[in-house]
Amino acid sequence: MVAPFSNTAVPSDNGQHAEHRTSAERILQAVLWDMDGTIVDTEPYWIEAERALVAAHGGSWSDEQATGLVGQALTFSAGVLQAAGVRLSVREIIDTLTTQVTARVSESVPWRPGARELLTALRQAGIPCALVTMSEQQLALEVSRHLPEGTFELLVTGDQVARGKPDPEAYQRAFDFLSEGRMLHKERVVAIEDSLPGVTSARAAGLVTLGVPHFVALPAESADQQWTSLAGRTVEDVEDLVHFHAGRATGERATA
Repeated sequence: MVAPFSNTAVPSDNGQHAEHRTSAERILQAVLWDMDGTIVDTEPYWIEAERALVAAHGGSWSDEQATGLVGQALTFSAGVLQAAGVRLSVREIIDTLTTQVTARVSESVPWRPGARELLTALRQAGIPCALVTMSEQQLALEVSRHLPEGTFELLVTGDQVARGKPDPEAYQRAFDFLSEGRMLHKERVVAIEDSLPGVTSARAAGLVTLGVPHFVALPAESADQQWTSLAGRTVEDVEDLVHFHAGRATGERATA
């Protein structure tokens, strides 16, 4: 059983924030979003597709094997599926799973609570967002199609990087792109993730990392902060993560 998580974020005092603060005045400069399990609850779709694929090759797929792939690069997952008896190439496995999950999403998008609302609020506040996912572009585009145009400035997908999460390449790529034409500082950019490979990737890239565990619990110290849900969260709440991170970093330097 997954143990419940307490909300460890510093609560915001909305009355203390200016309602019409411009993006230039905000300490929060950008937000980078994971997709599967963070914006959309697609993990059951992936597990269903994996189980069907393994079964078609005469094997069985356990819950433990399925949860072990949450947040991993698809190339890694394909290797595990091959070890479970799937007699297809890595490319064939990825294409099969992605096509099935994309088809399910096109029929019904399983939004995670609060994700769309927070994305909308960030857009209205002028805070740029990017999608950083290990799913391939086909699925990322399908999910994005159901969001308002301009929600994301950039999609970084698993088929665009040489090394998937937990390697920092994907987050570094997104940060570098968003930094073109604007001065961004990593300590003022927040990454939102639900999985251990994801938070590991974001932290290795030097970003302020928020864990919102869903399908698999996160170790207590794996992210800079953890929330139980995005439901009801505001831009000011995300901004407070940056303030908290900056204060903690200052304290660590003072005691070093």
